Amino acid sequence: MSPRRTVFRMGRRQFLRNSTGLLILPAWVVGRGQEPPPSEQVRVAVIGAGGKGHSDAVETAEAGGKIVAICDVDFGRAGPTIKKFPEARRYTDFRKMFDEISSEFDAVVIATPDHTHFPAALWAIRRGKHVLVQKPLTHSMWEARQLTLAARHHKVVSKMGNQGQASEETRRFIEMIRAGAIGEVLEAHIWTNRPIWPQGATRPAGQDPVPEGLDWDSWIGPAPMRPYVAKWPADHPVRQMESFKRHKHEAVYHPFVWRGWWDFGTGALGDIGCHVINPIFWALDEMKGPFTVEADCGPFTDEMYPEWSVVTYTFPRPGGRKPLKLVWYDGGKKPPRPEALEPERDWDKMENGQLYIGDKGVMLDSRLIPESRMREYAPHAPPPTMPRSPGHYKEWIAAIKGAPRVDNSFDHSGPLTELVLAGNVAIRTRARLEWDPVAFKFTNHPEANRWLRRTYRSGYELD
Repeated sequence: MSPRRTVFRMGRRQFLRNSTGLLILPAWVVGRGQEPPPSEQVRVAVIGAGGKGHSDAVETAEAGGKIVAICDVDFGRAGPTIKKFPEARRYTDFRKMFDEISSEFDAVVIATPDHTHFPAALWAIRRGKHVLVQKPLTHSMWEARQLTLAARHHKVVSKMGNQGQASEETRRFIEMIRAGAIGEVLEAHIWTNRPIWPQGATRPAGQDPVPEGLDWDSWIGPAPMRPYVAKWPADHPVRQMESFKRHKHEAVYHPFVWRGWWDFGTGALGDIGCHVINPIFWALDEMKGPFTVEADCGPFTDEMYPEWSVVTYTFPRPGGRKPLKLVWYDGGKKPPRPEALEPERDWDKMENGQLYIGDKGVMLDSRLIPESRMREYAPHAPPPTMPRSPGHYKEWIAAIKGAPRVDNSFDHSGPLTELVLAGNVAIRTRARLEWDPVAFKFTNHPEANRWLRRTYRSGYELD
């Protein structure tokens, strides 16, 4: 079964608009230790209930959602969630769940591997279901654009699962940046300890019996079918690679290590980028317009992402102002030690971080450096100007029940995901790419546009 085709169109201003609003919340949202009455519960289906899906389900329930269905391809992994919500209906194929009980739930939480986010979310949106989708929003840039348009067209409450957007620290950072704490931001350097799974290898040969309870066909979903392999063979070259030696994940695809495969994951950049790039993306409007992107990286294959990458985005500014430069690092790479950092602080042990360089100062994560500069600034820090969040899941549930739209809806997280995933296209092409978000294409490298979207396996086509 394939939902109807819907074509969405929008203008430049409509697409680039990114708004927030003050949340007006029912009493049960801001209260503690209180269960919402049954009449106020939002019925939720969880697609992907193992790992992160378990905490998503629990926190959604605590926020006022009623978990009525659980869909997972591996009931063993989803066991804790099933035990927590024993009355929920169970499915291994979300398409069957929508066909059979669509009228029995109002919203879905999606915490599957990246390659399944888009079809599951679009299936839901076209049926009027509100959606919370784990980061990154989608597997491809085209999918991110389509979900942005679909959520807006169908008027559902949408949200991407990067919990940091709801934090006080994120809001204070944005307020400081907008108030000029470091002047005009010239450079942003963001690094991570990812990948913490193997990358840069080739597919192992052969196949193993599919474990009992794992629906491998549904796990593959819209990706090309391949045989199940449980563990890396003893003589496979991946075992000599640094990305394997650091973490020794024996599993090849499932669970968790799917992130390193082009067919299933979005690499280190997709895994963490939507978390840590979001604050500066939120703070600066120029990051929502055209940009160039290029990448340096280790060797990679047609199967897997490289073991390391350095991706550089450049955002032009009008009036002869210096452009903004954003640099992403993974696989052990990081920027040079900033001169403003105190000598006693161990830069080498900072495996994750964000460094922001302005024409009037420097910030490390959300604090000015050196720390003496932060102490001087604190009495003059700007007052709060952004609405505060009651919590990542609470604001989504509250919006479904009629409160103003949540932060990090697809109108915000869709463009953010496009930006993040453009870095993977730069890795794949090893070229300097010029991106036009309105035309939705790389203008200087037509061949790169082939990586904007993918072909879906039969049964999962959604145009």
